[in-house]
Amino acid sequence: MSEICLMTTIINRSMMPKILAFYQRQKVTVNFATLGRGTAASEVLDYFGLEGSEKAVLLAMVTDLVWKDIKKGLQMEFQIDVPGTGIAFTIPMGSIGGRRELLFLTENQGFEKGEESVLKETKYELLIVIANQGYSNLVMDAARETGAGGGTVIHAKGTGMERAEAFFGVSLASEKEIIFIVAKSGQKNGIMQSVMRGAGMETKAKAIIFSLPVTSTAGLRLMEEENG
Repeated sequence: MSEICLMTTIINRSMMPKILAFYQRQKVTVNFATLGRGTAASEVLDYFGLEGSEKAVLLAMVTDLVWKDIKKGLQMEFQIDVPGTGIAFTIPMGSIGGRRELLFLTENQGFEKGEESVLKETKYELLIVIANQGYSNLVMDAARETGAGGGTVIHAKGTGMERAEAFFGVSLASEKEIIFIVAKSGQKNGIMQSVMRGAGMETKAKAIIFSLPVTSTAGLRLMEEENG
């Protein structure tokens, strides 16, 4: 069986075209890209030889076997281990909402579905929803129907939209909103089903949802008290 992970790559923006081309050669589709800014102080940037703090953040789904090849390539071809070059890391997935969405996110990677989650004892999970821009309220309305609290929205750009449109058979906007929702593990399935039903691929939001296990939290005491 394979394990599927969310691979996050953080690099200087100038490197993004080369990294995207490398992932394409590895048959890994970068699903979403967004821009960021490093927060290190100038003296830290000077120490590590960084030219600036403008960053690109790339998100993709990879199996554990594919990640081994990706990691080796990043180290050998891009010297990502050299301070100031960038960082890539993986987080084990909890679940993905919908078989069609699962096949889309893992296409060409030989993924064999096994158990749903690697970390079984987690009390909370982070639900990540990627939707067309302007539909975050529709997503949150659907999520709240089954007990979700608040969410956080960031903007990103979808990549490989032609491939996505061919896979799903519908026109997809490249401008995306990513919504982060922390929910109790027992509520996860209900929230995911509600979002798929109220804001999924059959709606204008065209949302895809998946979850990541959360090992520890701070700031959710009231939620814990309300749920006993």
